[in-house]
Amino acid sequence: MFVWCGVLFCLGILAFADTIWNMGEIFRTVNSILFMLISMGLLVRTTSKRKEHRHESLQAKIFELERQIADLKSTQRALSDY
Repeated sequence: MFVWCGVLFCLGILAFADTIWNMGEIFRTVNSILFMLISMGLLVRTTSKRKEHRHESLQAKIFELERQIADLKSTQRALSDY
Protein backbone atom coordinates (compact mmCIF):
# COMPACT_ATOMS: atom_id res chain seq x y z
CA MET A 1 0.00 0.00 0.00
CA PHE A 2 2.86 2.36 0.81
CA VAL A 3 4.41 1.64 -2.57
CA TRP A 4 1.22 2.68 -4.36
CA CYS A 5 0.98 5.83 -2.27
CA GLY A 6 4.61 6.62 -3.09
CA VAL A 7 3.93 6.14 -6.80
CA LEU A 8 0.93 8.45 -6.60
CA PHE A 9 3.04 11.03 -4.76
CA CYS A 10 5.74 10.88 -7.44
CA LEU A 11 3.11 11.23 -10.14
CA GLY A 12 1.74 14.24 -8.30
CA ILE A 13 5.19 15.82 -8.24
CA LEU A 14 5.56 15.15 -11.97
CA ALA A 15 2.13 16.65 -12.63
CA PHE A 16 3.10 19.74 -10.64
CA ALA A 17 6.34 20.03 -12.63
CA ASP A 18 4.31 19.64 -15.81
CA THR A 19 2.13 22.62 -14.91
CA ILE A 20 5.18 24.74 -14.12
CA TRP A 21 7.34 23.88 -17.15
CA ASN A 22 4.56 22.88 -19.59
CA MET A 23 6.22 19.63 -20.68
CA GLY A 24 3.63 18.68 -23.28
CA GLU A 25 0.23 17.25 -24.02
CA ILE A 26 1.34 13.58 -24.19
CA PHE A 27 2.68 13.60 -20.63
CA ARG A 28 -0.60 15.01 -19.30
CA THR A 29 -2.59 12.23 -20.93
CA VAL A 30 -0.28 9.49 -19.69
CA ASN A 31 -0.13 11.03 -16.22
CA SER A 32 -3.92 11.22 -15.92
CA ILE A 33 -4.30 7.61 -17.06
CA LEU A 34 -1.68 6.46 -14.53
CA PHE A 35 -3.43 8.40 -11.76
CA MET A 36 -6.73 6.77 -12.69
CA LEU A 37 -5.35 3.22 -12.85
CA ILE A 38 -3.34 3.45 -9.63
CA SER A 39 -6.20 4.99 -7.68
CA MET A 40 -8.52 2.27 -8.99
CA GLY A 41 -5.97 -0.31 -7.81
CA LEU A 42 -5.88 1.31 -4.37
CA LEU A 43 -9.68 1.27 -4.24
CA VAL A 44 -9.82 -2.43 -5.10
CA ARG A 45 -7.05 -3.22 -2.59
CA THR A 46 -8.73 -1.37 0.29
CA THR A 47 -12.14 -2.91 -0.39
CA SER A 48 -10.65 -6.41 -0.54
CA LYS A 49 -8.78 -5.76 2.73
CA ARG A 50 -12.02 -4.56 4.34
CA LYS A 51 -13.82 -7.73 3.27
CA GLU A 52 -10.91 -9.86 4.48
CA HIS A 53 -10.96 -8.10 7.87
CA ARG A 54 -14.70 -8.68 8.20
CA HIS A 55 -14.22 -12.36 7.38
CA GLU A 56 -11.43 -12.70 9.95
CA SER A 57 -13.47 -10.99 12.66
CA LEU A 58 -16.40 -13.33 12.00
CA GLN A 59 -14.08 -16.33 12.24
CA ALA A 60 -12.76 -15.03 15.56
CA LYS A 61 -16.32 -14.66 16.88
CA ILE A 62 -17.18 -18.21 15.79
CA PHE A 63 -14.07 -19.55 17.52
CA GLU A 64 -14.97 -17.67 20.71
CA LEU A 65 -18.55 -18.98 20.65
CA GLU A 66 -17.36 -22.56 20.07
CA ARG A 67 -15.02 -22.20 23.04
CA GLN A 68 -17.89 -20.92 25.21
CA ILE A 69 -20.08 -23.84 24.11
CA ALA A 70 -17.34 -26.31 25.04
CA ASP A 71 -16.98 -24.65 28.47
CA LEU A 72 -20.73 -24.80 29.05
CA LYS A 73 -20.86 -28.47 28.05
CA SER A 74 -18.03 -29.35 30.41
CA THR A 75 -19.77 -27.43 33.20
CA GLN A 76 -23.03 -29.22 32.43
CA ARG A 77 -21.29 -32.62 32.60
CA ALA A 78 -19.71 -31.70 35.92
CA LEU A 79 -23.09 -30.68 37.33
CA SER A 80 -24.77 -33.86 36.07
CA ASP A 81 -22.04 -35.97 37.70
CA TYR A 82 -22.53 -34.16 40.99
